[in-house]
Amino acid sequence: MTTPRPNILLILSDDHASHAISAYGSVVTSTPHIDAIAERGRRVDACFCTNAVCTPSRASILTGMHSHRNGVTTLHSSFDNSLPSFAKQLQAAGYRTGIVGKWHLGEGEGHDPEGFDHWEVLRGQGEYHDPQLLSPDGVEKVEGYVTDVLTDRAMSWVDSLEGDEPWCLLVYHKAPHRNWQPDEAHAGRHALSLPLPATFGDDYSTRSSAAHMAAMRVADHLTLDDLKVEPPQDLDVDQLARWKYQRFMEDYLDCVAGIDDSVGRMQRWLETRGDLEDTLLMYSSDQGFFLGDHGWFDKRFIYEESMRMPLLVSWPRRIVPGPPMTQLVTNVDFARTLLEAAGADPHEDMQGLSFLPQLYGSSAPTQDAVYYRYYENDDRESHVLAHCGIRTESFKLIYFYGDGQGHPGSSDRRFVPEWELYDLRTDPHELHNVAHDPGYAEVREHLKRRLADLQDEIGETPHPTQHRPA
Repeated sequence: MTTPRPNILLILSDDHASHAISAYGSVVTSTPHIDAIAERGRRVDACFCTNAVCTPSRASILTGMHSHRNGVTTLHSSFDNSLPSFAKQLQAAGYRTGIVGKWHLGEGEGHDPEGFDHWEVLRGQGEYHDPQLLSPDGVEKVEGYVTDVLTDRAMSWVDSLEGDEPWCLLVYHKAPHRNWQPDEAHAGRHALSLPLPATFGDDYSTRSSAAHMAAMRVADHLTLDDLKVEPPQDLDVDQLARWKYQRFMEDYLDCVAGIDDSVGRMQRWLETRGDLEDTLLMYSSDQGFFLGDHGWFDKRFIYEESMRMPLLVSWPRRIVPGPPMTQLVTNVDFARTLLEAAGADPHEDMQGLSFLPQLYGSSAPTQDAVYYRYYENDDRESHVLAHCGIRTESFKLIYFYGDGQGHPGSSDRRFVPEWELYDLRTDPHELHNVAHDPGYAEVREHLKRRLADLQDEIGETPHPTQHRPA
């Protein structure tokens, strides 16, 4: 008996950290509907973005290319919609394709979505309330809360389809992006005393200058726009930091609760349609997010909480529920994986590797290291230094070269390049930089060579100051 080609439903949220999902062990919230995907299929524990910023990550997911290959290296980069994408490949293979939600890859000729039979996308970052949706028919302001609006519009498009050809639907949510505005139905759910992360008081004592410079501290850099209300006047420094953490997290997690309910609605909708068995359902986020970890909010860094993406996958007809998948995966791998599941050919320019065999239960490793590069340097808001790095199962090597290469919004300052190395086996929270520890000299040099080799493999040009070891 031939297995039918699956429908594909990719639900992507914005800035949803895996440690704000109960399937990943969250201690601050519960996400039963997102968890249900893993219960029906697999939870992927080692999924990473290759550039932790919204626009570059979305471009890599769509094109199956690293940032340097698709040209979208920063938030300010221009996306060329003539590039190959998994949507175009699916469309050519007979799929009906649609995208509803956050696009964030530009608007107008050369930038609007291509490869989709149907598209309704938020303008720019989009609004939490009464969002504007751009489509081939123009701009429409839609009453309601953005998560509900996108969910309704997405399901309505599929319900309008006729015929038996499979469909691919991308539902790209705005939430829980800054400045975290939950709807009335979910506001206040997390108005309780949340525990501070174990690393909230990280003093960066072993790190390079990059961590010290970053303007992402909960205690210092959250704005009134983020907090919504003025803090009490009688708090000392530590109490104020805790209060700001509580305020930020309360709204963030309430937005997540809205996303979780939406995921539940869509799963019930699939069941009602009789499509659940034959739908490849994936839930992910464009990158992770610091939730007070190391005292920070935001992303951008290669550190775990920022680089790690949640990924939960089900396809009841083909994927047997099993233990968490530990194979290293990146957002660049999504395109080839979806295309293999659909029996469609990838474009020859697509990078990455399909991890479908691992979802099926194979233990054969696909890749032993993944590459990361953050191009924008010392931007006026976050002040994160440009860097690249490599993550293996056991180690992470980072090179902060601090040169923005003329990207808009970047500083003209130059910095002395610095290395960081973390032993993830003994230091999973990345608190102890051992780049200069003689005991790790051999490991450091091996990883430097592996970093250079990986750059060669994907066609990336190393920064001029990054010298390959002998």
